[in-house]
Amino acid sequence: MTTARPAQPPDYPAPFFRLPDIPEKHPDDMTSVQHLHEPGHTHHLSQYLGNPDTTLVTGERYVILGPDFDASDCRYPDLLVAFDVDPAAYLARNGYMIVEQGKPPDFILEVASRYSANSDRGVKKDYYERLRVGEYWLFDSVGEFYGFVLKGYRLVDGRYEEIEAQEVRPRVFEGYSAALNLILRVEDGVLGLYDPATGEHIPTFQSERARAESAEARADAAETRARELEAEIRRLRAGG
Repeated sequence: MTTARPAQPPDYPAPFFRLPDIPEKHPDDMTSVQHLHEPGHTHHLSQYLGNPDTTLVTGERYVILGPDFDASDCRYPDLLVAFDVDPAAYLARNGYMIVEQGKPPDFILEVASRYSANSDRGVKKDYYERLRVGEYWLFDSVGEFYGFVLKGYRLVDGRYEEIEAQEVRPRVFEGYSAALNLILRVEDGVLGLYDPATGEHIPTFQSERARAESAEARADAAETRARELEAEIRRLRAGG
């Protein structure tokens, strides 16, 4: 297992500092809570990807190139995933600094809101492209603010190329993220993350509880059947 680098190595590119907290969100810009955090997607994805010492699944903090930054010109994503990085340094810095982590994030997703839609499609897309973020995704539960439900972009030769998201059935949209090796699916306005090898949703609180309850029910049924067989054997022996 790869050991994470210390949170403040001696060759930091600048004297240690913490990035400021992001501005307080506008009430119209709280859709990420409804569509990402309350359903548990950030936690489920973190558990699914594993390797917490080197894999970062987070959001709502600044992403910057280096220590010379202007907060008014910097952006913070709803969801960020980066592999082979130092999560401890991210926490200590209160944000993602590319020259410190040694690479841009692999995946960023924004959730549409009335307040942020224009920025997500414009200046944020351009910003993440300049920072060379591997994939940039836009999700709008009903297409009200973006004009579409799901769209992705993949960095190719320094420029974003659109990732096709198809309407596979009425009100069901899918796009494949090579960065995560997962299918992003929006069904009736609900975002889900699916394993392309099995077609199943990544494990969630609900699915794991259902799996445990099913296993317990099977164990109880097997135990009941064993008792019934034992009773039948005793009856046959007594009758013989």
